[in-house]
Amino acid sequence: MEIRRIDGGVPTDAIAVRRAVFIDEQGVPEARELDGKDRESTHFVAYDDGEPIGTARFREYEYVGEAERTGGTDGEGTSDSGGTSDSGGTVKIERVAVVADRRGEGIGRELMLAIERAVAAAGYDRIVLHAQVPVIDFYESLGYDTVGDRFEEAEIPHQRMTKVL
Repeated sequence: MEIRRIDGGVPTDAIAVRRAVFIDEQGVPEARELDGKDRESTHFVAYDDGEPIGTARFREYEYVGEAERTGGTDGEGTSDSGGTSDSGGTVKIERVAVVADRRGEGIGRELMLAIERAVAAAGYDRIVLHAQVPVIDFYESLGYDTVGDRFEEAEIPHQRMTKVL
């Protein structure tokens, strides 16, 4: 397996994995999944023999504390400030997905670790993510803590989680 970093743009391989997982498998509306934030994000795509099998992205994110999120749609109580950090700051990891027939092989873990290394190297000190409830344990195993109440995004229960690097 190889993980490639793609800075900005709309990477077709990442979109293909997200389409298979979120749109086709989970029924997330395409307009919601393809949210217009790909160009401002840094993407990671996992490949096996040239085939995309997993993806995730991150983008800079203004963290305003536990009270920041009380439910509703993505973006409430947030401000995207763009750019990179060399003196701390927060990123949000989003769109973590592994194709169905490759789950359980550690691909998601490798994607998350690759992102965490890149985020730390860029000088950020906090990560925020919105985990689908069934995979909270996965993120907890990577050191993420739950914050606040559960909420729905795209009609799927989620939990806000954070990790300080």
